[in-house]
Amino acid sequence: MDPVSLLKTVVFLPLIGAFLIPFSNLVSREVRNAFAVSLGILTFASAVMLIPAGVMNSPLSLYIPFPLGLNFVLIADSLSVFMAAVSSFVSMIILFYSIDYISHYENQTEYYTMVVLFLGSMMGLVFSGNLIWMYGFWEMTGFASWRLVGFFRGEKDVLKANKTILVTVFGALLMLLGIIMVYFELGTFDIYAMKGAKVSLAASFLILAGIFSKSATLPFSTWLPDAGVAPSTVTSLLHAAVLVKIGIYAYARLFGVTLVVPEAFSYTVAIVTGLSAIISAGAAIVETDMKRIIAYSTVSQLAFIFLGLASGNKTAFIGGLLYILMHSVAKGGLFLCAGIVEQKTHTKDIMKMGGLYKTMPLTGLSFALCSLSVMGIPPFGGFFSKFLVFKGAVESGNILVLSLFTLGAIMTLIYLSRLFYLIFLGDYKSLANPPQEGSPAMIASVAMLAFTGIIMGLLIAYPFNYATIISTQLGVNLQ
Repeated sequence: MDPVSLLKTVVFLPLIGAFLIPFSNLVSREVRNAFAVSLGILTFASAVMLIPAGVMNSPLSLYIPFPLGLNFVLIADSLSVFMAAVSSFVSMIILFYSIDYISHYENQTEYYTMVVLFLGSMMGLVFSGNLIWMYGFWEMTGFASWRLVGFFRGEKDVLKANKTILVTVFGALLMLLGIIMVYFELGTFDIYAMKGAKVSLAASFLILAGIFSKSATLPFSTWLPDAGVAPSTVTSLLHAAVLVKIGIYAYARLFGVTLVVPEAFSYTVAIVTGLSAIISAGAAIVETDMKRIIAYSTVSQLAFIFLGLASGNKTAFIGGLLYILMHSVAKGGLFLCAGIVEQKTHTKDIMKMGGLYKTMPLTGLSFALCSLSVMGIPPFGGFFSKFLVFKGAVESGNILVLSLFTLGAIMTLIYLSRLFYLIFLGDYKSLANPPQEGSPAMIASVAMLAFTGIIMGLLIAYPFNYATIISTQLGVNLQ
């Protein structure tokens, strides 16, 4: 398949396929499940096959003209292909895990439809070369997340789902205002035409508000822990693979490699995200709800990615890109492990658990490996990404910012160690019948993510080299 066909496939296959899932359900549930998983596999395969085209000096593009500057443009460069491959990989694992995980719940057809639509919207967003089309795909992910967070349809679930969409849509509207301001300042929505251009601080901060709302950064972070009412596959998708990474991608694309922003803007981002890292880590230390702890961890770890992308040098930027990969894999694994624990114990309260490693050793091992990667323990991939981010921050010379994130890293060790100990070690507590392992498909899914973190660490040269290519080809703001 030629590169342009691959580009069309990676975007339109999941978008169109999502609307065909209800029809596949008319045949049988098994056909529907297989079709949904196949869409995830083919999307990931297409993204991987685009990697050679992504590293070329001349980006691959698809252009369909529309009036008023609303041209539909898809561009496959090193950054968009990287994000597509990472997101589609974790989404593919989540779809496979879902076959057993949601098999006894209602609304399964809508679930698969929304997950695949979510994946397709992410692919459309990362490959969009036009700000308005990027914004359109951005809002499509918001709709899908709203339906998925409210999957169980209880009153509490619906309230949390409504909170999710209200917070993210509010931020998105501010972002839209910023995009319109950019258009009036530069006369175009074409992202590549903006390369190296300067925009006003007002437009930059409006766009940043939308980015912070989608990536659950202070002051917009409260919706993400509340989204834990959703199935663990949904929280894994939102926290690890797709939703919160949308904001990260938008920041990298717009402020990392396209627009030139004042140093005060980047410094503000570093300070706000540093505070976000500490406050959310503190919440994780005192929380007793398993999924909320992991959610707070996500808020904290995303701040490290922002630090890497906002530091203004190649070392930190490369670390930020690697952090996206390592965090997606490890945090996706943590949520899927939590899904097995919750489904087997019928509780999310870690104070009611304990000793689960005795009867759930594979889940416990996978949870431990994913935790070690998030902590940044060598030789896991998370170590190298965190090391590069800190090294770049040191080179930037900002002691205050570095101190905030050092404290955040120490707190990460504390709350993840506490979480693992209270769930898997010690003695059984109020569980009358000790739970057993999840299904083979669920265990295989979490094990794959857990060991991917190790493999990425041992083979760090490959993702590091690719991240270096991104920073070299696209990094107009990097020193």
